[in-house]
Amino acid sequence: MAERIAVIDYGAGNLRSVAKAVEAAATDLGHAAQVIVTASAATVAGADRIVLPGVGAFGQCAAALRAVPGMEEALTAAVLAQGKPFLGVCVGMQLLARRSTEHGVHQGLGWIPGEVVRLEPTDPMLKVPHMGWKPVAMTLEGLKHPALQAIGDRAQTYFVHSYHFRAADRRQLLATCDYGGEVAAIVGRDNILGVQFHPEKSQKVGLGYLHAFLKWKP
Repeated sequence: MAERIAVIDYGAGNLRSVAKAVEAAATDLGHAAQVIVTASAATVAGADRIVLPGVGAFGQCAAALRAVPGMEEALTAAVLAQGKPFLGVCVGMQLLARRSTEHGVHQGLGWIPGEVVRLEPTDPMLKVPHMGWKPVAMTLEGLKHPALQAIGDRAQTYFVHSYHFRAADRRQLLATCDYGGEVAAIVGRDNILGVQFHPEKSQKVGLGYLHAFLKWKP
């Protein structure tokens, strides 16, 4: 029976490209999967895996997600209560935080303690937003993580962001990149993963991360 993978549609940008990348990763694996781009809380509640993409400002994305009837409740039940595998991408990863200070203070889902703050590179030559390819360095926790063990350390991935996730608990910081200071590249706990980079724009390496997510059985 095909696994149902919900890619949440809340008007946050890169939905179709993320969905197509997940489909491609499933095909590569010979993984029977139905990838559904959806704004239905009921569909998310019935999914086997959940992907939350995101592009844009944190506050707008948080408000748009909460504006979808029943979506936050469905996510909380599916991910926190039922333990379904979850992947947040870019702003979808940042929404895992308790809050963001981007254009005011905005509340996130609060699933991973921490806050989203503006990038402030120590090197004045480094511009914000951070755009381009960077190697991702696994932390000790990341190297031990069952979903990430097949991913090579220092793999190059593609970033586009002006704010970053400052994790309160370093055990939930699974990988970093260097952009005039340490920047969270992957955060996670239990059945929850979030990546700051764009796997759908990261070519073969990005597909590798999606393969890992699809094979992961937390």
